[in-house]
Amino acid sequence: MSHNSFGHLFRVTTWGESHGPAIGCVIDGAPPRIPLTEADIQPFLDQRRPGQSRFTTQRREPDAVKIVSGVHDGMTTGTPIALIIENTDQRSRDYANIADRFRPGHADIAYHWKYGIRDPRGGGRSSARETAMRVAAGAIARKILPATVVIRGALVQIGAHRIDRSRFDWDEIPRNDFFCPDPVAAAEWATELDAIRKAGSSIGAVVEIQATGAPPGLGAPIYAKLDADLASAMMGINAVKAVEIGDGFAAAALRGEQNADEMRMNPDGSVAFLANHAGGILGGISTGQPIIVRFAVKPTSSILTEVAGVDSEGRETPIQTKGRHDPCVGIRAVPVGEAMMACVLADHFLRHRAQCGSFTPASLPLPTNITTL
Repeated sequence: MSHNSFGHLFRVTTWGESHGPAIGCVIDGAPPRIPLTEADIQPFLDQRRPGQSRFTTQRREPDAVKIVSGVHDGMTTGTPIALIIENTDQRSRDYANIADRFRPGHADIAYHWKYGIRDPRGGGRSSARETAMRVAAGAIARKILPATVVIRGALVQIGAHRIDRSRFDWDEIPRNDFFCPDPVAAAEWATELDAIRKAGSSIGAVVEIQATGAPPGLGAPIYAKLDADLASAMMGINAVKAVEIGDGFAAAALRGEQNADEMRMNPDGSVAFLANHAGGILGGISTGQPIIVRFAVKPTSSILTEVAGVDSEGRETPIQTKGRHDPCVGIRAVPVGEAMMACVLADHFLRHRAQCGSFTPASLPLPTNITTL
């Protein structure tokens, strides 16, 4: 299996399976002399870690990360950084009844058709367990980015239930189990998800990731568009089925004058945007506006509800997945989306610095972030 890496100057390669002894990643391209210890990475892993509420899988993994190369005396050396997390709470027996069956909606049958062999234990390589290493890589990526860059994520929809934007409050996110910025929606989601979980089913969600303070100039006009790389990164997260930048699909319903992010000059000579329909990216290049990405996550495919499937012998068979699974995988996708944003921005930051040397425009001063979300 190839294609286990992403990024160019900041390049991440992950390895490992859901029920193997460990998972890990190698990060190539991190500059030298950056302070780095496990304590810089662990808080982000703790946000994604399973078993923290009744609304996520009850698999108990500490996700304790170890740095095994690329760091000396608490500083990066410029050589590849290797990270490892041991798996400690596998229950492979939960998958014995589907070892020769293909779960509808899951990657099982596609893996079988492509490779002729698959690891049924927790989905093997296709498991969202792999995303823990993306989160670890994202923690390192954040240390490469300027301190002005703030990356935050939120769950803005579960099933058909959206947040009320008038109640959007970043400070509300750590107060509930959903990374939800709307306290009223969070309470409603708890009731909804309890019923879905007890029914042995699952539900989808929409995640929004924002990066503020990113400099203008990240990305390139044609084959390295920042929004294209962000879309690819988010689409590569397990169970993601759609991605939009800025207004995304809603832009199709607007007229040109409505969609235009009009500009004016501030008294200090800097450029001010009056809106941010473009999500902080024009022509594939960042504008200094907040970079806004949303992605839709499908319902978890492994469910207790019996569904119709087939087995490896070509026979029709009912399938019921036992074990511990997220009733809404979108919840733990929030820190994963933040990490992928960080990795893409770090990669483009290093690329821009290599080509252009600085972020100082030739004429107009840097823009200010005047935006309506």
